[in-house]
Amino acid sequence: MEFQLQIKMNPTLYVRDPESSALGKNIIRHGIQMIYDVGFEHFTFKKLAVDIGTTEASIYRYFENKHRLLTYVTAWFWTWMEYQLVFHTNNVTDSRQKIDTVIDLLTFQQKDQFIVEYVNKEMLHGIVVAEGNKAYFTKHVNEDNKAMLFQPYKDLCHRIAEIFLDYNSKYEFPHSLASTLVETAYHQMFFKEHLPRLTDFGNEKGSKSLTRYLQYLVYSCLAVGNQ
Repeated sequence: MEFQLQIKMNPTLYVRDPESSALGKNIIRHGIQMIYDVGFEHFTFKKLAVDIGTTEASIYRYFENKHRLLTYVTAWFWTWMEYQLVFHTNNVTDSRQKIDTVIDLLTFQQKDQFIVEYVNKEMLHGIVVAEGNKAYFTKHVNEDNKAMLFQPYKDLCHRIAEIFLDYNSKYEFPHSLASTLVETAYHQMFFKEHLPRLTDFGNEKGSKSLTRYLQYLVYSCLAVGNQ
């Protein structure tokens, strides 16, 4: 069963809510496609306007700049990931099964239960892997943090941390492990694709070995508090 999904985003991320109009949704749809295709550095609102068939000024009516658009789509992704995690663990009592679900979600191995017609989630996942850190690796990260632009990422990591504590209530570093797990999953995916000698998965299709590595990482850490 699939469900229609509408995610309410932090208003600071946009000038005008892109979900409020067909043009706004097209900006999201084509923006994801273009960032995925050409990369964030070569992506411009001028190119996006040509692709959509509108004016550059029209895009600026929705987003202050291209970095805000990147932050918007990555924040959307983390919110969607949390929805997925809640959905897939809602009736699960075994904490180990919950952890395995977290890892399956991070390696994009769980079926998507939510429909959002104007968001290509596979492309968005590729953007988060390759470009996601650029949302907060900036000189104005503290200002953006005060505006709560990264709250969806924090919320996801907090939910994962709670699952770790459910598995081992004595573990001292659940939030650090949660963010490490997320970052490691996506860095290893990027390395696997582009810098394979930095991984042990370079010649492998799929994510089975990466999944096993992440499981080993998490369960090895969580076992420390039980010693």
